[in-house]
Amino acid sequence: MPATRPSRNPTTRAAAPAPVTLHIATRKGLWRLKSDATRRSWTLAGPQFLGHIVHHAVADPRDGRTVLAAARTGHLGPTIFRSTDRGRTWTEAATPPAFAAGSGRVVDHSFWLTPGHRSEPQVWYAGTSPQGLFRSEDGGATWQGVAGFNDHPRRPQWCGGDQDATPDGGKLHSIVVDPLDPRHLYVGLSGGGLFESTDGGADWHPLNRGVRADFLPQPTPEFGHDPHCLRQHPLDPDRLYHQNHCGIYRLDRPSWTWTDIGATMPKSVGAIGFPLVLHPRDPDTLWVFPMDGTDVWPRTPPRGRPAVYRSVNGGATWQRQAKGLPAAQAWWAVKRQAMTTDQAATV
Repeated sequence: MPATRPSRNPTTRAAAPAPVTLHIATRKGLWRLKSDATRRSWTLAGPQFLGHIVHHAVADPRDGRTVLAAARTGHLGPTIFRSTDRGRTWTEAATPPAFAAGSGRVVDHSFWLTPGHRSEPQVWYAGTSPQGLFRSEDGGATWQGVAGFNDHPRRPQWCGGDQDATPDGGKLHSIVVDPLDPRHLYVGLSGGGLFESTDGGADWHPLNRGVRADFLPQPTPEFGHDPHCLRQHPLDPDRLYHQNHCGIYRLDRPSWTWTDIGATMPKSVGAIGFPLVLHPRDPDTLWVFPMDGTDVWPRTPPRGRPAVYRSVNGGATWQRQAKGLPAAQAWWAVKRQAMTTDQAATV
């Protein structure tokens, strides 16, 4: 069963302002954007891995200096790079994620990286395309498949036989480690749905009750959904949110049924998008970045007017936030890894 909900601490204060570094992963390489202490002046450094597709770059909050980057290089293929000096120099993983020989599956790229629990300072997780889960116990130098998922007898069903219609192939993403229990894990599959393990990845079960799959003949299946981004609140681990192909959802454990909070979004905007981020100290505050989901999914904001939508009451209502964004003729979208929150934010 899920871990017991911890007591909330409404007096928790924001960290004092300090310099922050953003690691910006792109299809052309990796850049670092560093601020001054006020977050008003920024310096750009890079590129690193020029010409390589960098799917995800993540700084380790446990030590403040380790950074991992998942890249698909032109000559090395899919691999993971590791830095122990905040991204200044890099070493390639000696054994990057790879499916077992004879499995019939080949890693096309590593798509997602997640640091392990604070009690396991050298542990990292990686999600790949096609959908696979991998674990490192030496800070990202070597990787082993999580057999409980990769070899699960129902995995071919969950993943649609790896014949996913998602552009660039099916992906395992949004690997979430419960801050109260290192053996309590969640993952998202595009496509496939959301899955939970309570034994460190040895076994898994679907966690999709209440989530629609409008693109399937049976719109409320046990699995087969297309979640885009899953988040668990660090101070209230029983509160989860996720952005889905078919809406925005909230789950309050120990419940097994998701609540559709995307239904309260403005009808002219809809509830389709990729990223979802949470306020670091308020479980009821979250942000999404909607995109046009009416017809061909052009990966643009509705009517070319980008905006963030915020809820401060767990998705009961939403407010549009567009100050500083173009008012019109802005035809771009924000993907799931490209939106984050400042952990020292005061609002």
